[in-house]
Amino acid sequence: MKKFLLLMLLAPAALSAAADSGADASVVVRKDSAFVEKHRFLPTAKRIDRRIDRNKFAYKGEVALGITASYGTISSDDTDMMLILDNINLDGTIAQVNPFVGYFYRDNNMVGLRLGYRHIGMGLGNLEVDLGSQNDLDISLDNMDYSGNAYSFGLFHRSYTGIDPKGSFGLFAELELSGMIGRSDFSYLSGDTPKSTHSKSFKMNISFNPGVAVYIFPNVCGTLSFGLGGFQYSKIDQTDQDGKTGSRTASKMRFRLNLANINVGMTVHLWNKKKE
Repeated sequence: MKKFLLLMLLAPAALSAAADSGADASVVVRKDSAFVEKHRFLPTAKRIDRRIDRNKFAYKGEVALGITASYGTISSDDTDMMLILDNINLDGTIAQVNPFVGYFYRDNNMVGLRLGYRHIGMGLGNLEVDLGSQNDLDISLDNMDYSGNAYSFGLFHRSYTGIDPKGSFGLFAELELSGMIGRSDFSYLSGDTPKSTHSKSFKMNISFNPGVAVYIFPNVCGTLSFGLGGFQYSKIDQTDQDGKTGSRTASKMRFRLNLANINVGMTVHLWNKKKE
């Protein structure tokens, strides 16, 4: 009986000392000459893991081959709704293709190299501008043609996030550093005399391109990306048929959705890591 009273008096002091020292405290009682350990008396702190990166879309070690492409047309069959422009005969195409290769240095993260080719072709058969008799301005342009070809190269980093637990759907954010060199030709008629202008251009871009990806087959993934702008530096040198030259440089920063930079693509993974 004396031992039991002594134990009851010393228990609060022992628990207080354990709490001050940061050690885990347990209540231990004697029963039939054996010690029985009960549940922990003091609570323990736990880190909340929300498992945002739990869904894996691609695995470390995968090599991906892919291509993105875009195509658009510009035409005007009827412009009678406009007040000052009339009788426009415009027809043009814009096409772009970008093959790339990438390597997943860790799960859901890829670095890669992208090449590209872009072609722009436009023809303006005629254009009439009439500001009315009071302004005494009437302009008519005929046989205007524009064509341009450009080649690009770039390095990019793409980070994926899986949407579903199976890793079939995902979102990605892509940051790209690219350069482009190109040449364009513009020709027109001045009276009965044909004239032309030639331009050489160089551009550097840091662009942000988010998108969505979905596995069509176990090793084939379809993508849709959107250009949201970035930083750009450009330089253009121009020469006419008389040998006169001129040049200009420009730089800009712009972040907005570019409807001319919406690309549909496909990526082929050389092996399916998900089965391993």
